[in-house]
Amino acid sequence: MADGNSANGKTRSRFTRRALLAGAGGGVLAAPVLAQRLIGDGMIDLGLPGGPSERPLTPRFPGKGEMIVHRVRPPVLETPMAVFDHGTITPNDRFFVRWNWDMPTQINAAAHRVAVGGAVRQPVSLTLDDVANAGDHVDVVAINQCAGNGRGFSQPRVTGGQWGNGAMGCARWTGVRLKDVLAKAGVADGAARVRFAGLDVPMVDGAPQFIKSIPIDIAMRDDVLVAWGMNGEPLPLLHGYPLRIVVPGWFSTYWVKMLSTIEVLTGDDDSYYVAKTYRVPTAPVTPQDKGFETVPVSVMPPRSFITSHADGAIIALGQPLELRGIAMGGDAALARVDLVGAGLELPCKLGPDEGTYGFRRWTLRIPEVTGDLAQIGVRATNANGITQPAEQAWNPSGYARNVIERINLRAQ
Repeated sequence: MADGNSANGKTRSRFTRRALLAGAGGGVLAAPVLAQRLIGDGMIDLGLPGGPSERPLTPRFPGKGEMIVHRVRPPVLETPMAVFDHGTITPNDRFFVRWNWDMPTQINAAAHRVAVGGAVRQPVSLTLDDVANAGDHVDVVAINQCAGNGRGFSQPRVTGGQWGNGAMGCARWTGVRLKDVLAKAGVADGAARVRFAGLDVPMVDGAPQFIKSIPIDIAMRDDVLVAWGMNGEPLPLLHGYPLRIVVPGWFSTYWVKMLSTIEVLTGDDDSYYVAKTYRVPTAPVTPQDKGFETVPVSVMPPRSFITSHADGAIIALGQPLELRGIAMGGDAALARVDLVGAGLELPCKLGPDEGTYGFRRWTLRIPEVTGDLAQIGVRATNANGITQPAEQAWNPSGYARNVIERINLRAQ
């Protein structure tokens, strides 16, 4: 957890009340008109197997640079992999976007309230000022990654958004601890889970609201936040202004945006997006299997990527080669990264550590290229001893992909 002004984990907010209230909510996000503008724009080939893999690129979304557009409404935007070669913190304007349902295009921050209820001693309705004054302001560097990141590479193919590997990003999040917000209402005895809802609205009559929950012990962690800041700025509208939940080490499905409701539960969560979907098998399955047991997808496994070279890139025969990329430990600190391939297993050098849950840069220098480098990849291992597998265990939703991602480099 980073500290902006002292050594005890506390920091004064760099956001004034005026900045937080104005933030991203003062403007209108004109997303629906973008569909007409995509025609004729550039395309990018994500290299997905077994079907069309081209996606349009556009800089048209407000506050966004060039992104891979999967859907305009509700917005689903992927970060081009080249962005991750420029640093371990992903800029706000290149950070991926995922909304399950329709999002408001304008927020009245002065009128916004967060209702805290359920198994509490006194239900409360909190203003943004109330939230900001609930406790110490803290920074946490953490990766926000869609559970379906890389789903488009699943074989056999699965349904759902056909992401490449760019449905992830790492930011410095600023806010207050969730447990301090809960303390405003007082958590009652027997609390089991904490459930969140935002302002997004189902686009189909009868469809379930997007609601998620986490166990009470996770909610009480010092690094789980109600956040209003992203990389030193108020949360952009596309990323959940004015408030969102941040759960470091857990997939982004729990990082509820445009937070409006916090509910303490005394039992299991039977809401659709916990009980019915965003779930993974408890044991290996095949596409033919039916009726198997599942559990909610939750913590992220370690992952790593080569960012300095794309698949099929030309490298200079007889010359030194510098490789680099990013890696994460998932729900634990990154311990090591190794380059692997046919006859290769070389330890990589790790760059500065910005926190347990952030990206780290890795680098490797090969003194002389003697031939093609076929099917090379990097393998991350975290502090719990969890290592990326050589082959991906298939699941019907394509969740939690963390197989070693391989490329081929041609020497000439």
